[in-house]
Amino acid sequence: MNASLQASTLLTIALAPLVGALLAGIFGTALGGAWFGRKLSHGLTILGVLLSFVLSAHALMQVVQDGARFNDTLYTWMVVGNLKMEVGFLIDGLTAMMMCVVTFVSLMVHIYTIGYMEEDEGYNRFFSYISLFTFAMLMLVMSNNLLQLFFGWEAVGLVSYLLIGFWFNKPSAVFANMKAFLVNRVGDFGFILGIGLIAAYAGTLNYAELFAKASELGGLNLPGTSWSLVTVICICLFIGAMGKSAQFPLHVWLPDSMEGPTPISALIHAATMVTAGIFMVARMSPLFEMSDTALNLIMVVGSITALFMGFLGIVQNDIKRVVAYSTLSQLGYMTVALGASAYSVAVFHLMTHAFFKALLFLGAGSVIMGMHHNQDIRYMGGVRKYMPVTWITSLLGSLALIGTPLFSGFYSKDSIIEAVAASHLPASGWAYFAVRAGVFITAFYSFRMYFLVFHGKERFDQNPEAHHDHDEHHEPHESPWVVTVPLVLLAIPSVLIGYFTIEPMLFGAFFQDAIKVNAELHPAMHELHEEFHGAWAMAVHALSSVPLLLALSGLTLSYYMYMVNPTLPAAVLRRFAPLHTLLVNKYYLDAFNENVLARGTRALATVLWKGGDQSVIDGFVVNGSWKLVGMVSRWSRRLQTGFLYHYALVMILGMFGLITWFVWWNP
Repeated sequence: MNASLQASTLLTIALAPLVGALLAGIFGTALGGAWFGRKLSHGLTILGVLLSFVLSAHALMQVVQDGARFNDTLYTWMVVGNLKMEVGFLIDGLTAMMMCVVTFVSLMVHIYTIGYMEEDEGYNRFFSYISLFTFAMLMLVMSNNLLQLFFGWEAVGLVSYLLIGFWFNKPSAVFANMKAFLVNRVGDFGFILGIGLIAAYAGTLNYAELFAKASELGGLNLPGTSWSLVTVICICLFIGAMGKSAQFPLHVWLPDSMEGPTPISALIHAATMVTAGIFMVARMSPLFEMSDTALNLIMVVGSITALFMGFLGIVQNDIKRVVAYSTLSQLGYMTVALGASAYSVAVFHLMTHAFFKALLFLGAGSVIMGMHHNQDIRYMGGVRKYMPVTWITSLLGSLALIGTPLFSGFYSKDSIIEAVAASHLPASGWAYFAVRAGVFITAFYSFRMYFLVFHGKERFDQNPEAHHDHDEHHEPHESPWVVTVPLVLLAIPSVLIGYFTIEPMLFGAFFQDAIKVNAELHPAMHELHEEFHGAWAMAVHALSSVPLLLALSGLTLSYYMYMVNPTLPAAVLRRFAPLHTLLVNKYYLDAFNENVLARGTRALATVLWKGGDQSVIDGFVVNGSWKLVGMVSRWSRRLQTGFLYHYALVMILGMFGLITWFVWWNP
């Protein structure tokens, strides 16, 4: 433990958003008498998150410049045998970076929410929720043990449930938050199994103690099988990551979560919560490095998510859903990097993606505000001249997303592609194809949305749900400063942060004690290091690379189809109608889940209820037992006649029976 990082400071970072959430949630709502008005409620929550961000940035500077570290237990909750359940913090490069990302994006979302939720009756409640989410996410990333990690893991899931269903009078929002909750429970079941196996065989939940016993665990098999214990643990942990980070087939909750207000899409479903699984796998790298089976599984699942979720982005017309499927695809890229043992690259993309995807979500929300709550990109067009700040920041976010050289997304995405190319795992061939094809797909759907929204002919009057008048009040308008300032502040790191951080984060000592890689078995990072000659040289080299050609091809095709020849998309749709139907129905996974899994579960539950509960438990065990007792009692009463000669006869018959039995068995 380095004394330069004080426990009191770290506690302030974690608890400041919680205090703001409690004050706004209790005294700013009917629960506590609504004593606080809107300004005081949002002021307290913003102050709490601002304090956390400032202290997190200071902690990051100490970690980078002075090599400061902190790993200590602050509170022991209980001790069960040799197993200690504690609350503590671990601050290293990985944690410090995550703390800054979480608090900065949260701060931008808090400020943005002042304008976006201005007319909503649940204004104070919303601020309480997003501040509470920030606290839960900080507890997750700052933990030094799996118990606290699991607490934060479940807490962000709970707050996500509250935020997705924030408009609880809207049936689609209620369905979406229940769907998110149930799908995440599937992943969390695997996650808790993995933690349970660690507790059972390592005897500890503390990271440092667990990693010290990693080699010992590597020599064990799961009892009764020939399966490696570490492989089973890693797969169980990754199932948890599949739910939280929306990997195929547990991805189905994330697009529907767009039913919540736009600010939470940026905070939870782009920048922080959905990246918790990526963070967890990177933190557990000493275990995952011991199982090529688990790494292959991670790479396959990630590549499927990266490619096939990108296809779905092409057919979306809701501006938020386009960005949501982009998030799914980019999470797939991060997961592929984890499978290639390029954990630092995955976390690097997590960081860059947090900025430009939060920017795109908040930009989409600004467009929705300016378009008077129209979310259908088919009825936009020409918005650029009405919303210049939203236009330029959204363009910068889109360029970062498609991997334009010198933008932040370029450095992280290209590093993922090169890491997969350098991987020696069997799944790397398919994954390499998927991530390269995904570059073209990403550029196409990103600029399809961009061109349909900001350029071309104005189509506001074609919206069947709009008021068809020509009052200037109904033209698009730029959003207020509380919305545009966060867009500008997010655009800056979306453009610059990759250039300035790629070398220390990927090839320096930034993650040296947080991420462990077996370079002999998994040489991807070593090969990347040998080929890296600086951020500028990497950008120059990319000008003649295949990924850039693919991105330009996707952008050009999008421009031709939606700007030059706008009749072509309809012709393509008619030509490939079956494929379009497949994509619109999201590969029929929702239909399968609802009609096969859900109905099958209900049918099984009915059988178990009627056959098991009613017939066996209630009918046979409970009711049968008292009926049996009653029957025996009725027959027993008949033997109690009160006549002496009956009792004498029974005694004689009993003696005769006993004598017969002794004679029979003892001749």
